[in-house]
Amino acid sequence: MKTPGKPTPKKQSPKQQREQAIAALRSGKPPADPLAQLNPRSLALRVGIPALIIWAIALAIPGVWPKVTAGVLTVVVAGVILWALRFATKTRAVAQIVQTADSAEARKDAIAKLDTEFKKDDAAATFAKAQLQMQEDPRAALRTLETINLDKVMAPMADEARAQRGMIHLILSETDEARALVDKIDMTRHKEPRIRAMMAAIVGEAWARTGQATKAVELLETFDPNDDAFAELKPQLLRSRAFAYAWANNTKQMKSTLRSLSALNPQYLSGFITKKKSPMGVPPRGVHPMLEKEAFEMLMRSGAVPRKMQQVRRG
Repeated sequence: MKTPGKPTPKKQSPKQQREQAIAALRSGKPPADPLAQLNPRSLALRVGIPALIIWAIALAIPGVWPKVTAGVLTVVVAGVILWALRFATKTRAVAQIVQTADSAEARKDAIAKLDTEFKKDDAAATFAKAQLQMQEDPRAALRTLETINLDKVMAPMADEARAQRGMIHLILSETDEARALVDKIDMTRHKEPRIRAMMAAIVGEAWARTGQATKAVELLETFDPNDDAFAELKPQLLRSRAFAYAWANNTKQMKSTLRSLSALNPQYLSGFITKKKSPMGVPPRGVHPMLEKEAFEMLMRSGAVPRKMQQVRRG
């Protein structure tokens, strides 16, 4: 008796593949906040033990002022802990709403919940709303992110807002606008590897497409796209490398990167094809002609574009 095999997956049309590829580049998890993975027990140990030491020293020193100082420090630390726990709880609530948004209708409902259940200046909710809007309307997502006051939020969060806005500008081929944002990002403020890699991909692409290709290559080559830790970011890291190698006139590495990107999904190559070659293409700003030519030819050879369409484009 034969064991039933797995059903053969339904083949997607080129249009569906392209839309899936674009959605994959646009989507992603909301920027991870350093407090999102907060562990109350470990936080209590890390903060509580030093506080006990401070009080032990204060009690051992004669006079009132050591006790007053210890008391003030205790109040401040308690306030920080309460704020951190509240922030972490809120972040988890936002994440739960986003996780249920797996369709256009669900995203619409999730956005409505974010609008009604959180304040307008809630950064976590704003990031989540922008992520949901990115699926259908990058411009709307950009407007949402622009409501975050970069001067009032924590510096790392401001960097994440700049990065997300920069990414949207790059998708829209608004390279100068992206460059103005990424130049204010301080990578040294971010220690989590995936956050650093995400930002490097955006910063690197913006640099590459605005005259700083060598600098972009140096930054991007510090992150290995094949590292399992960056699996979700691999398409974005490869895309940025392709731009950087093209503008650095490194044809060999550019072609190798395009092949790697095509192996993931040939439709990723459409991100380098401008309106000059296809009505569905991207604006030409910041796209190197050599990169477009190679990506276009590779996409044609991949079989992801119907033969009739190839004949029309070549005709």
